[in-house]
Amino acid sequence: MTDFAGIQRGELAALADDLGALDPRQWRSPTLCADWDVEEVVAHLGSATRFTQWRWIRSMVGARFDPDVHNRRRLEEFRGATPQQTLERFRQVGPIVLPVKSSPFGLSEVIVHAEDIRRPLGLRHAPDAAGLLAVARFLAGRDFAVKSRTVVKDLALRATDADFRAGTGPEVNGPLSSLVMAMAGRPAVLADLGGDGVPELSRRLGR
Repeated sequence: MTDFAGIQRGELAALADDLGALDPRQWRSPTLCADWDVEEVVAHLGSATRFTQWRWIRSMVGARFDPDVHNRRRLEEFRGATPQQTLERFRQVGPIVLPVKSSPFGLSEVIVHAEDIRRPLGLRHAPDAAGLLAVARFLAGRDFAVKSRTVVKDLALRATDADFRAGTGPEVNGPLSSLVMAMAGRPAVLADLGGDGVPELSRRLGR
């Protein structure tokens, strides 16, 4: 069985190392995650590591099941007075355990949000290969937190750098990390992808 928690720890530590090299201006840089800057994505990811199932449910009930309200409240709770304090808190986090420790969902959150930060900053990182492959299969197979399966319905995905294929229909091909980011709803990676299914995927992602 794949040790998703262990892989998460490695990916979280690698991200923390990259964050440690940022200057104050870069902490305010935009990311691929909606309108959040780098510190907000870090705080959001850090807050996700604190959830138990019951704490998540209580937070969602308190937010009247509005995920935007829930996410904003929890990231502000995690965020420090300065980016450096936020980073110090982030260095202490453990893996995301929802919905269960054996699920690749937590790893998908870590990999996607790390790329949300790194790509606009021009930072390169190769995620754990087995972990990335498991995340790709997870996102292609179900809608959970994001509508990843819906986004690629009736499209054939093929990684050009890994043993990954999923779905049938017009093909979308490219690096596995870019396919993962596309399934997570990030249109910025469309330039990395090829195949006759890209126009339809682009339409679905709002481009």
